[in-house]
Amino acid sequence: MANLLELLPWLIAMLLLMAGSGFFSASEAALFYLRPRIREKMRNGTAGEQMAFKLSQRPERLLSAILFWNLVINIAYFAISSIIVIRLEANESRSASVLFAILSLLAIIFFSEMLPKNVAVLRPRWLASAFSIPLSFAVRAVDPIMPLLRSVNLISRRIFWPGFEPESYMEVADLEKAIEHTADNADLIKQEQTVMRNIVALSSIRVDEWMRPRTQFVTFQPPVSRMDLVKHGLPASGYLLVSEPDSLEVSHAIRLDNQYELADEEIERFAEPVQYLPWCATVSEAFELMSQRHREVTVVVNEYGDTIGVLTIEDILETVFQDSLSRARRLLDVEPITKIDDSIWHVAGMMNLRRLGKQLQVELPETDNVTIGGVMQGVLQKLCETDDECQWGPFDLKVIDLDSPSGLLIELRLRPTTEDDA
Repeated sequence: MANLLELLPWLIAMLLLMAGSGFFSASEAALFYLRPRIREKMRNGTAGEQMAFKLSQRPERLLSAILFWNLVINIAYFAISSIIVIRLEANESRSASVLFAILSLLAIIFFSEMLPKNVAVLRPRWLASAFSIPLSFAVRAVDPIMPLLRSVNLISRRIFWPGFEPESYMEVADLEKAIEHTADNADLIKQEQTVMRNIVALSSIRVDEWMRPRTQFVTFQPPVSRMDLVKHGLPASGYLLVSEPDSLEVSHAIRLDNQYELADEEIERFAEPVQYLPWCATVSEAFELMSQRHREVTVVVNEYGDTIGVLTIEDILETVFQDSLSRARRLLDVEPITKIDDSIWHVAGMMNLRRLGKQLQVELPETDNVTIGGVMQGVLQKLCETDDECQWGPFDLKVIDLDSPSGLLIELRLRPTTEDDA
């Protein structure tokens, strides 16, 4: 009992140090786990959220301070642990000293690393806000020695990585050259070549060619309840699109797979703003703006400002990593074109004209339309109906089905070339 009373102050000190280490570990996980759009919201939030935002704006300074204090605390913790182990051995309690050393190590690993970081990842915004003000004092306390820490870091980098330099910015032309110079390189696998070609293609594909058309998604007017989702089903895009209260124009979106739980009512309060782009913008421009503004959904509007479709960040990523670029395959999970004969094809109305021309190796007539379905409606000057027929350049077009898995299904027949055509 007397030995325990002698060790009690040291044990209390170890518990305090363990709590301090847990504080810094949780702060690190919470602040660095915050998503960019959440950080932007915290800029104008509570005092704690605003402080967390300011700390996150200088991540190198923040991380250096956290690692410094964690190192100091851990050194002090293990120093005290060693003192207790030595005293236990002095009292001929060797087994107790070994057990204490093991338990003290496991305790700081679990209670100061694993548990705090797991909790912080689950509630990053709340913990970042709660810990930001005391953490700011700890960061400021380290500021006087920051130049020394940076110098040590720089010297270490020059000793161990003397040739380390940041990569220069890569232009689209650089990617095109890389594809040309590595096309015959056996070490570059096919998938890497496909990804590079698709990245280059983003700068030439318009958003209206790759968007989800208005007929392919459902918008919800606030207030939105869970029963609305049950009634309409989960959106294929993975996003719940919320319109303005007095219109059907999309204004906000919720990424459903990021929601741990949804409220029964007023789900729209979790929604994030969308960005708007005209139909003539390219997919690469949409991706750049989405990255800059921390948006995950782009609403595509026509020349009158009406919504004609949406483009999500997942749609763009699928464009990059797919072997073959096809909107019909991506949205409807069907092949966009099926060859019936040497001069006959069945084509989904959503089939992009750019890809159709490449696949058929035929120069298509000039048109303002983007899809073959749009072409047919433009020629007919009405909505398509079954068995409607028309001619377009060297092709005869015929509607063979309105309710196929791909929606509008068109028979494309290449007319034989005559002497007059030649």
